[in-house]
Order: sequence, then C-alpha cells, then structure tokens
Amino acid sequence: MDTVTQITLGAAVGEATAGREGGAKAPMWGAAFGLLPDLDVLANPFLTNLQALTMHRSVTHSLVFVALVGLCGAYGLRRLHDGLPVSTRRWGALIVLALGTHIGLDCLTTYGTQVFWPFSTYPILHGAIFIIDPLYTVPLAAGLLVSLRWPPTAASRRWANYAGLAVSSGYLLFTVLNKAYVTRVFDEALSETAPQYERIFTTPTPFNNLLWQGIAEAEDGYYVGAYSLLDPDASVDFRYIPTQHDLLGDQWDNPVVKEVRRFSRGYFIVRRDDDGSLLIHDLRFGRTDVGLTDDGEYLFTYRLQRDAGGSVVGIARSEPAVDLNAALLRRFFARIQGSPASHSRQSGTRSDD
Repeated sequence: MDTVTQITLGAAVGEATAGREGGAKAPMWGAAFGLLPDLDVLANPFLTNLQALTMHRSVTHSLVFVALVGLCGAYGLRRLHDGLPVSTRRWGALIVLALGTHIGLDCLTTYGTQVFWPFSTYPILHGAIFIIDPLYTVPLAAGLLVSLRWPPTAASRRWANYAGLAVSSGYLLFTVLNKAYVTRVFDEALSETAPQYERIFTTPTPFNNLLWQGIAEAEDGYYVGAYSLLDPDASVDFRYIPTQHDLLGDQWDNPVVKEVRRFSRGYFIVRRDDDGSLLIHDLRFGRTDVGLTDDGEYLFTYRLQRDAGGSVVGIARSEPAVDLNAALLRRFFARIQGSPASHSRQSGTRSDD
C-alpha cells in the first residue's frame, strides 16, 4: 500500500498496543516501524532494474525480518525509553504487529510480497485492494487523529482508535469477499466468451473497489474485461489480446526473461517496438487510460536489453506519464457508475494487436 496508509496503520497499531503506557511514543514508533519495510527502495540506486523489481517486498517484508527486528527493537526501545512503564514484551508486540500488518496489507495488493524469504521467493498476492484506497485509509486516520485529542489513559482515546481500526478492517474484509464475488461474475461471463480459458486474475482499478479488471488466460492470448458493481447486469465485454510469446524465441528460458515472467505471474504479452527491441507488458497493473480508450500505455513495461550475441542481459523500465485529464476522469467515474466504456459499446470481443 501507499506510504501514508502504512504510516497511519503503524501508528494506529502502536497506539492500540502500547498507547496507554507509552503515550505519544507508541503511535510514533508504530508509524516508524510501519514505514520501515518500504525503505528497501533506498537500495534501488545501487541495483539493476531487474534486481530493484524483484527485491522490493522481499527481505524487509519477510517473517525472518519481522522476527529479527522485533527481537532487537524490543530491547532497544526498552533501553531508550526506560522511564516509560512499557515492558520489553509490549515493545516487541508493537514492533511485530506494526511490521506484520504492513506485510499482511501488502499481500492483499497486486505486486507480490515474498513473505517466506529467504526460504522461498514465491510472492504472496491476492489483488483484493488497490495500493491507494481512501475508503480504507480515511477511517483509519480519522480514528487515530480523534484519539490523540485525549490523554493516554482516557478510555475515549482507546475506543476512538479501536473504531478506526475496526471500520478499516471491516472494509478490508469487504474487499476480500468482493473479489470472490467479482471473480465469479467474470467466470460466468467467460463461460460464453472463452469457455476454455485456463485461469483468471482479477484486480480493482485505481482508488476504488467497485470497478474491477479481469484477465483470463487462453491458449494464445488473454481476454481482458471490466466489471463494476454498479453495472446494470453481470455481462462483461472482453477484448482479446494475443500473447505473442513466440517473439521471445530462444530467449524464453533466459534467466532475465524467466525472472520477469515469474514476477508477472505469467500475465504478460510481448511486442516488438519500432526500433526492433522487444517489450514485455505486465497486464496485471493496467494501463494509463484504465482500459477506457484504445490509446493507453501499459504501466509496467520492460524493454529487453541484449548483448552483442543477442542474449538478453537486462531490462530497462520507464514509467509512462499518466495524464489525468478531466475527460478521462469523467469517463472513469462514469464507468464506475455503470456506464460502458466507449470502446466496449460494440458487441462481441475486440482484438488488440
């Protein structure tokens, strides 16, 4: 999730764990440890693009990291704040819960979190919530900020913070249940369009949990569609996108390509750029137009870099500019409310080359 949400969650967890004994120090340290796992991005200038891509949400998002930091941090905070009536055990609980809730929340997004590093680099992801969702963050922040109006020992302070945590956690549960429902909707719609599809990945579109994208893998392509909970019915118009995986040729099992394939969980397409280089687009993260036009660029695109012999030796990734113009925002909000996207008004499926 975004930095503001993780800091807020850490602070709320810190307040709930040790606020009565630790006063303002509890939410402060909760916020710090809630932010800590995402500081792995500070290593990016010293890493290749591929290393930065795969190392994010690995070491600092693992259970091993939680255990080590929790143990060392508990004793450190106990010595640093020896004047506070907070035990080593409670400081440890604060740290473990701040780190653990950060990691758990990240597991519900689309990127992938290597919880069991270094024993396994398999990324855990569920794709139930977008990385920025105000309906999760605002109640959490409101409960925390209201609670800080009262002294640490006041019952009102604890209950205000508990209320924020309860509402945000309830919304989080809704996103998980909602994903299960939306996935069934896509599955039923695909029974007519692509009954032989192999698997499907569903994920919410930016800043909401109403409008969802579904990516269904078929033999030589993907069926990509959108569904909103406010749509008048459960029908979904899909566009067909050929994989063109054959463009990779003998580089399919190249270590760099294999790592990109692993990161994408197999939901990728390959295209040849105008200069002849190959591009891999990760479909899970969508496009700059939120799939509402025919002109958007994929948000996660990797240009394969080759040596003199033609072998892939690395990737280059540049983030396309997102033009949040008024027309696109109006179309996006209209689509959330159930209006069809302009390119979806045709019956049947579309094919993107």
